[in-house]
Amino acid sequence: MKDVFIIGSKGIPAKYGGFETFVEQLTRHKISRDIRYHVACMAEQGGEFEYQDSRCFQINVPQIGPAKAVWYDLAAFWHCLRYIRSHACTNPVIYVLACRIGPFAGFLKRRLKHMGGRLFVNPDGHEWMRAKWNKAIRAYWKFSEKRMVKHADLLVCDSKNMEAYIQKTYRKYNPKTTFIAYGADVEESRISDTDQTLLAWYGERGLKPREYYLIVGRFVPENNYETMIREFMRSKTKYKLAIISNVEENAFYRNLKSATGFDSDGRIVFCGTVYDEQLLKKIREQACGYLHGHEVGGTNPSLLEALGSTEVNLLLDVGFNREVGGNAALYWTKDAGSLAALLEQAAVFSTEQRLDFGERAKKRIRTAYSQESIAGAYEKLFLE
Repeated sequence: MKDVFIIGSKGIPAKYGGFETFVEQLTRHKISRDIRYHVACMAEQGGEFEYQDSRCFQINVPQIGPAKAVWYDLAAFWHCLRYIRSHACTNPVIYVLACRIGPFAGFLKRRLKHMGGRLFVNPDGHEWMRAKWNKAIRAYWKFSEKRMVKHADLLVCDSKNMEAYIQKTYRKYNPKTTFIAYGADVEESRISDTDQTLLAWYGERGLKPREYYLIVGRFVPENNYETMIREFMRSKTKYKLAIISNVEENAFYRNLKSATGFDSDGRIVFCGTVYDEQLLKKIREQACGYLHGHEVGGTNPSLLEALGSTEVNLLLDVGFNREVGGNAALYWTKDAGSLAALLEQAAVFSTEQRLDFGERAKKRIRTAYSQESIAGAYEKLFLE
């Protein structure tokens, strides 16, 4: 039995977040009986539970600001080392999602290697570039990335752009890398058009099927909410903009409201969060179009989910998004008027045009990002 320990996500069952969605789908589509997944879960108390044939262990994390994520990963890693020792695991793998514990990577790697284990790392995507961090924290993330790359036995990159960056930036370490993307599916939602939960959700927010654009993603500056909201307000579309996100009325929200005046545009609707997987898929399916403004990171699971469900997808024109969307999406820049023009264009697409984009998008998922193929690639990697 191959024991694979996954740390760095907030845990499963998944709510929001790319890593959480990845771990949810990886464990859900497990095929091999020779693999046992152990998944770290952030919690307010310790304990264990079984989910999707995986052992989930809970790590109690104190509220210590930006250091919380570092503390969580370190505590989870120590848990894994103790488990490996006490259960005499043979050739285990610890797979760390993101580069948060780089300063400790050398020490932890030596302890793991002494037990016959290997350290795999997903470098995520440029955490040190995120606008929410101050200069000191960004410097830490960059240094941490460097140390994680140096000590990892293997770096699993979820985009080819990220793999090229690792190889170029850290060539002196001769890093061993491989590319495995995230996955999605193209199955239609099991919720019907007349489902009462769906209709109530629309009614409470003043939305109608096919008459809204959609954004789904973390409410952070690097996802370019300011540009998307400004451009939507600039456009003359009669449709609404539904924003599904963990919005808090924090400094970013207040600054955004002051800068854009979005509260004066009745078309913009903050919808809160949607944790029901089938309900969210139905909302995606019935959107006029999906707006994606992520520019920091690799392959983004929310983008894959959009391609698998939404016919027309409007993506920020950066390498990560081009790599995923190919010819199945439309692209905008941060230049004034770019996205506004696309919004007006997509709103009047014919049925044939919408169906054509939708089929192209689903083909991208079926051929390059199916959940089964991604899970299979990981299993092959872990069992090598």
